[in-house]
Amino acid sequence: MIAAEPKTADGWLEAAFRLGASDVHFNPGNPPRFRIGGDLKAGTSRAMTPDETFGMARQLLGPDQWAELERTGEVDFAHELPGLVRCRVNVYRQRQLVNLAFRILNPGIPPLHELGLPPLVEELAVKRQGLVLVTGPTGSGKSTTLAAIIDHINRTQSRHIITLEDPIEYVHTSRQSLIAQREVGRDTATFHSGLRAALRQDPDVILVGEMRDLETISTAISAAETGHLVLATLHTPDAPQTVDRIIDVFPTQQQRQIRIQLASVLVAVISQRLIPKLDGSGRALAMEVLVNTPAVANLIRQEKIFQLPSLMQTSRHLGMQTMASAIRRLVAEGIVHKDALHQYEHGLKEGDGE
Repeated sequence: MIAAEPKTADGWLEAAFRLGASDVHFNPGNPPRFRIGGDLKAGTSRAMTPDETFGMARQLLGPDQWAELERTGEVDFAHELPGLVRCRVNVYRQRQLVNLAFRILNPGIPPLHELGLPPLVEELAVKRQGLVLVTGPTGSGKSTTLAAIIDHINRTQSRHIITLEDPIEYVHTSRQSLIAQREVGRDTATFHSGLRAALRQDPDVILVGEMRDLETISTAISAAETGHLVLATLHTPDAPQTVDRIIDVFPTQQQRQIRIQLASVLVAVISQRLIPKLDGSGRALAMEVLVNTPAVANLIRQEKIFQLPSLMQTSRHLGMQTMASAIRRLVAEGIVHKDALHQYEHGLKEGDGE
């Protein structure tokens, strides 16, 4: 628990940042909870009152955002403590009471090598076109990985980068590249409309914060076909399910054509998990990597997605690996608990990441 109870939302966020929390939750009738090392911990023994969470939301929301909360029951936005921390915020109603969830973002964009990403990821950043997908459950570090890739491109190449985000999490400053960051709901109505508009804005690289629907997925594939590097996320637990999810979102009569297109434009699928470390110092990154080789493309076209895991296991020399093998290595190195692999496989059976 924290030593002194803050009086404002910003005070709580500062405390969360000092404690190394990744998330903070404010729910009436419960103490504030911090997620530290993957576990929720009470920040104080005193429960928050409905008036306190209501007042906290009033402090943070502008008139338009409050109207959206009243109309839809939830609202997403970014919030910043200048010079200290930036966070993603979701304010929502639960049994007519106001609740708040904060995701604490890194104060800066970490370099690719500091994230523990394989060298292959840096190679993806120099691709001139194609579709690169970063997947995993909520809180697996997808946004951070994408921000690091964009930052690497920005520092090393002269390209025009357009990002579509909901909300904007990491703020980039144009360096060698020119960057335009657009926020869904404020700068553009939807991911799909922003993506369609981006194609008329002379981009080299397009980041799609989340491919949520058929229209967005279809336009992203088309953009990758027409000479753009498209980076995007999906909430899928592994590479095979990512490929299936993309294909299954289309009507049956279109799926054969989508298989052919996806086999042509896909560059790689990176699936991530953050697993608590044994020493309690944080969470370790486990990563599955699928690279679209001719053999992979052939399996996609022939509807043999179920064979992708075995192909990844035999293609380590090409930079591929399954999530299970990544977790086994972390267990063997004494970084994470031996139960981590069982928990991952059990989560797949229960639909984790869906």
